[in-house]
Amino acid sequence: MSTDPLLQPFQLGSLTLKNRIFSSSHAPGYNTDGIPNERYMAYHEEKAKGGIGMTMIGGSSNVSPDSASLWGQMYFGSDAIIDPLAEMTERIHRHGAAVMCQITHMGRRNVSNDGDWLPTIAPSPIREPMHRGWPKQIEKSDIRRVVNDFGAAAVRAHASGLDGIELCATSHLIDQFWTPLSNRRTDEYGGSIENRLRFTIEALQSIRDAVGSDLLVGIRMIADEGQIGGLSTEESADIALRLAASGLLDFLNIASSSLATEEGLSKAIPPSGTPLMPFVSLAGSIKEMVDIPILHATRITDLSSARHAISEGLIDLAGMTRAHIADPHIVSKLERGEEERIRVCVGASTCINRLHMGLESVCIQNPATGRESHIPQLVSRSEAASKKAVVIGAGPAGMEAARVLAERGHNVVLFEAQDRVGGQVVLAARASERQSELLGITGWLEAELSHVNVDLRLNSPVDVDDVRSENPDIVVVATGGFPDTSFLSTGADLVHTSWDVLGGHAAISGRVLIYDDHGSEHAPSVAEFLSDNGVGDIELVTPDRLIAQDLAATTGPAYLQMLYEREVTMTPDQQLVGVERDGTALRATLRNIFTRRETMRIVDAVVTEHGVVPNDDLYHELCDASSNGGAIDLDALLGGRPQPADGSGYALYRVGDAVASRGIAAGIYEARRLCQQL
Repeated sequence: MSTDPLLQPFQLGSLTLKNRIFSSSHAPGYNTDGIPNERYMAYHEEKAKGGIGMTMIGGSSNVSPDSASLWGQMYFGSDAIIDPLAEMTERIHRHGAAVMCQITHMGRRNVSNDGDWLPTIAPSPIREPMHRGWPKQIEKSDIRRVVNDFGAAAVRAHASGLDGIELCATSHLIDQFWTPLSNRRTDEYGGSIENRLRFTIEALQSIRDAVGSDLLVGIRMIADEGQIGGLSTEESADIALRLAASGLLDFLNIASSSLATEEGLSKAIPPSGTPLMPFVSLAGSIKEMVDIPILHATRITDLSSARHAISEGLIDLAGMTRAHIADPHIVSKLERGEEERIRVCVGASTCINRLHMGLESVCIQNPATGRESHIPQLVSRSEAASKKAVVIGAGPAGMEAARVLAERGHNVVLFEAQDRVGGQVVLAARASERQSELLGITGWLEAELSHVNVDLRLNSPVDVDDVRSENPDIVVVATGGFPDTSFLSTGADLVHTSWDVLGGHAAISGRVLIYDDHGSEHAPSVAEFLSDNGVGDIELVTPDRLIAQDLAATTGPAYLQMLYEREVTMTPDQQLVGVERDGTALRATLRNIFTRRETMRIVDAVVTEHGVVPNDDLYHELCDASSNGGAIDLDALLGGRPQPADGSGYALYRVGDAVASRGIAAGIYEARRLCQQL
């Protein structure tokens, strides 16, 4: 029996968990009608297959009709949830994992122009900054209704076979009663801490009256709002102590930072470049006070961190939620002694960022997560004879292509012109500490290439003759792209690109204009890099309405905070038209997107970020001798079928930025989806 603290069983109330690792409740945006669909079931079942002790499902599952589902949450206000949830529960239990679900009323943390278009409710009619609507002040009749809804939801949870439920007090209705930021009532539900906890106790009592002790019950709560005028650490600790002493709870799940603002959310779900486990000591301080188990999940990305938190007695269960998005087989790899093969979360926040842009969650580095029904987490070996495959370019897309082809049983040669793998990731990682974690993506891929015996040849630029000399059956071109400056009417030869700056090919000082027509991390990270290297006069210009428009939730606020702290001038709605020399300086012409009015900037350097154009010359040279002319059968690709094998010669494909400027997640997904059928 293992002596690893993480693999020890734990008694949570009446439930025995097989290990100390869990995944906390979250809503990845997969469900569409309030009940778990096949995609959602497969997503959580995979974690159970991977050995997790407990998966907590149904982030922000709503109990009442005036709490709309914005991100594909489940709805516990109807019996329609019972049968599909029972199927999901059985599938998870089948693999020895426990399963709980979060239930909530979101209160003002919602909108009134979605779902049934009912007004949101809150203790007081105070607008929430994140969702921007004004709630109705909750009436006594509403309180009685919602309290009863919690009890009814617990009955449905019990009927579905769940092991437990968790109430959500992370800026939801429960703790909207607790905090002075949203509760200014003068009746029995406002004022003293006893009054502000009254609604919570009534909801918990309704649940216990409905299901007794047959269902474990906990609360996920903020232990420090971190907002001016909000609950302090001391007040939150008092609330935790009172709740634990009520006899109505089996556990507390400790979180931190208000989710009512984007700035607070960025701290609650911290991205790359921030400390690991930033709130574990806060959870530990609560654990010292109470006599019920303490769960905690915030940026516990690796097993060493989780092991420390458990072995030091800071928490009882370690939540590795985003870690399981990156690799749902963490526990099984640990059990097999393959801890070094775990794909570690790099904190890129693609998962949560997409969700807050109205898209479903996916992982930047694991294309199978959330797509298990058609992209298995484990690559299956081909039943056909082994083939010779050549992959050109060892960026993320090329490395994934080589890895998957080798897992399929093929003999793979991977050519890379540079002296190291990684492609554009290497450049991006040079920008700052927050970007450096991206190297974990290519680091894992490089290690896996060794495990599956890919013949990696660095410092090896190739031409058509080099490729043909390998006598390949399959050729995958993953040569990436080059920075695009073709949008400029004049001065393309006068500007530097983000590649020039991060690659150390441009010595920049004085007044700098950074032009961002990308909208993601690229340009802000260049601003951070230049600021760190002594440039003090920076203007970041974008044609978008917002700076870093494609960054939401956790990453956007972090970059904005950095830009404000570095006193970077931020100018939206301006297109860079051209650049000309002006003596020893440069004159940049900007055009307002809406008025078409042109203005000038006199600067010492202009840096552009406008994506890449494909480096596809080799691909086109290889097309004529290929059996497919480089074409991909999209019907076969989307249907999960092998590409047709017609004609003589090698089958030729290209992936990643060699096709079009996109990003890491798209390149890896494209390579995996294609190569898993070759």
